[in-house]
Amino acid sequence: MYDEFDSGVTFGFEELADHLLEQGLQSSPSALHGCLCGLLSAGASHQQEYSLDALAGAMDLVVHGELAERVMQLYTVTAAALQDETFDFHLLLPDDDTDMAVRVEALADWCKSFLAGFAHAGVGGDGTPPVLSADSSEILEDIAAIAQAGLEEQDDEEDAERSFMELVEYLRFATLNLYLENTEGAGEQTPNPASLH
Repeated sequence: MYDEFDSGVTFGFEELADHLLEQGLQSSPSALHGCLCGLLSAGASHQQEYSLDALAGAMDLVVHGELAERVMQLYTVTAAALQDETFDFHLLLPDDDTDMAVRVEALADWCKSFLAGFAHAGVGGDGTPPVLSADSSEILEDIAAIAQAGLEEQDDEEDAERSFMELVEYLRFATLNLYLENTEGAGEQTPNPASLH
């Protein structure tokens, strides 16, 4: 579940998956969330309506009705999570009891869509890409590498779970780093993805 801090709005993976299916869309909730995170991390507008136009531009994903409302809510919730001083931001992924292969695929989808969103929001009005710090460039390269992730058949179940959780935690802090760097007033709040435990 993905929770908003004060309004009690929650987002279930399956609920969003059902909405996407109802509209005949092939995208997953993880891909949807990844794109929204990429947009915000590139310094995009926090206006709810922007998220719908940007999804259409970045992923050719046009949503309407109740799903559009939920996407705009998720965009607002995600922006709030990225701004939270306790860094209480989490990726929208399938539940932990879901088959690992499905979770790995969802994580790869999240990363691919994150990059699409980041690229869409990061291109200036004159069509030029943003100038990124060395750290941000490295993070984007890491996300691109994780987007190619797959489950090795010989992976031990416990090892696979541990590796998966390490990647999720890295992406959590990497996203916060990018967001804080590309948002005014980042200051010294930037968490360090290298200091994972």
